[in-house]
Amino acid sequence: MKITAVRCFRVSGPTDLDPSEERQVGMLDAYPEFAARAPSQTRATRLSAVYTQIDTDNGISGLFGPIFTETATIIREKLASHLVGRDPLAGEFLWDLLYRQDRHARKGYEMMAISAVDCALWDLRGKVYNVPIYRLLGGPTRERVDCYASMLGFSHEPGLVRERAQMAVELGYKAQKWFFRHGPSDGLEGMEKNVALIRTVREAVGPNVEIMVDCFMGWDATYAIRMLERIAEYRPRWLEEPVPPDRIGDFVAIRRNSRVPIATGEHEYTRWGFLQLLQADAVDVIQADPDWCGGISELVKICALASAYGRNVIPHGHSLHAALNVIAAQSPATCPMAEYLIRAQVGKQHFHTRFVQPEGGSLSLPIEPGLGIEIDEKKVGERVELS
Repeated sequence: MKITAVRCFRVSGPTDLDPSEERQVGMLDAYPEFAARAPSQTRATRLSAVYTQIDTDNGISGLFGPIFTETATIIREKLASHLVGRDPLAGEFLWDLLYRQDRHARKGYEMMAISAVDCALWDLRGKVYNVPIYRLLGGPTRERVDCYASMLGFSHEPGLVRERAQMAVELGYKAQKWFFRHGPSDGLEGMEKNVALIRTVREAVGPNVEIMVDCFMGWDATYAIRMLERIAEYRPRWLEEPVPPDRIGDFVAIRRNSRVPIATGEHEYTRWGFLQLLQADAVDVIQADPDWCGGISELVKICALASAYGRNVIPHGHSLHAALNVIAAQSPATCPMAEYLIRAQVGKQHFHTRFVQPEGGSLSLPIEPGLGIEIDEKKVGERVELS
């Protein structure tokens, strides 16, 4: 069996998605003209998504997405020529080949493109052997995977926060994550608004539900330490991404000055990037994303590293299918749960035949071969091959 083509295509069609109610703090908030931005209140009426597909000479194809348009460009212009004519089952060779083909492939969009290709290749292998990917990885290790409710885009208005936090509990989630809106440029008033958010959530859910909070790299070490002093009483399960992951010294300082666990990794790449965080004792929870960190192949290696250091891996939930398959093949002691973005998954899975969502706060394991991603042509108004 040989790879005959590596394609990227865009599908689009009508939709009816609710607009985001609130945005999260971010790195650009250091500049006031960007910090003042508010989410659009316009309801989306049309949606598009990009996928990559790897075809073979025996008629079996691997599919993965949605991916970024920038990622698709790199797949077509940089990676495809290294894949055509190769054995799609030679996963370690293909990953290493793509990693070595460009000196800038170590991180960023190049590695995100390698990740997408790797996930599509795993989808193909699952279809070849007619099993879900977690079985090829040595699983399953459990019948269901617990999820935490990721509350990105929900309003911070106190009454709505209480309502949505209680809704997540009623849906069976034993943990939920909220996203801070304010950072250093918002001063003490912004600090108090951040504290008010986590206070409201804790009051709404009671003492027996885990709360996580996300900063999306929008803080600095000093601000994070001051905020942790204020929110520690609400017992957050973790504080996520207070600074960018390459600021390892800042992470060490933040951990040294608080008992609140620190999480990061959504924007880190490969086993080597995570090894630096682990060796520096800079992080409590690893959040590698198989869509970006190097694919399913690399996430498995990152899990082995984290296990050796006694750290959890709870993958970032940009999408769901790849992370779910890896989690299902790992020990629950290493990968105890998955992230489920309640609002965002509606759009990310819009074009899929089967919508994957938790029931009672957990996900059943997929039974479809590969990743289980299939485009529902009834939802596609237009399909365009990218070239």
